[in-house]
Amino acid sequence: MDTSFFIIFFSVLSLWIIILTVLVFRMTSHYNSLTKGMTGASLKDVLEKILEAKIHNTKRIHAIENEVLLLQKQSVTYVQRLGIHRFNPFSDTGGSQSFTLALLDGQDNGVIMTSLYARTGSRWYIKHVRGGKGVDVELSKEEVDCIRNAVPVAVHPTKS
Repeated sequence: MDTSFFIIFFSVLSLWIIILTVLVFRMTSHYNSLTKGMTGASLKDVLEKILEAKIHNTKRIHAIENEVLLLQKQSVTYVQRLGIHRFNPFSDTGGSQSFTLALLDGQDNGVIMTSLYARTGSRWYIKHVRGGKGVDVELSKEEVDCIRNAVPVAVHPTKS
């Protein structure tokens, strides 16, 4: 046999060994980064802990999603819009001391309260509202304006 064959064979074999050595060092480095902070833990232990955490987090995410869906369904009936409209119903009184207050949910259901101020006293009227319209009674122009101009109630999260 020719010596050039042995030179080529050992060159290829040396290159192969160098490539494998680099791969082993990279895998060892990656393994060490995965197990960093885990004293005496094998890769299997680390992966099992990650899998347990994933399963636990998945259950928690599903519980949170279900809670959010329930809150979304319930929140339609919460007071979501608030309107106030001041006006002067009588020409003999000064200023706009009468007012209408609308408390509405997400479907424009709720109540509307009107206070009419006169020199002889104040009168309060409360009307039920369904779908933005009065139930069993007509709404005044001011009450309709109050419903139309009602704004969303701002909810501020509590600070911990």
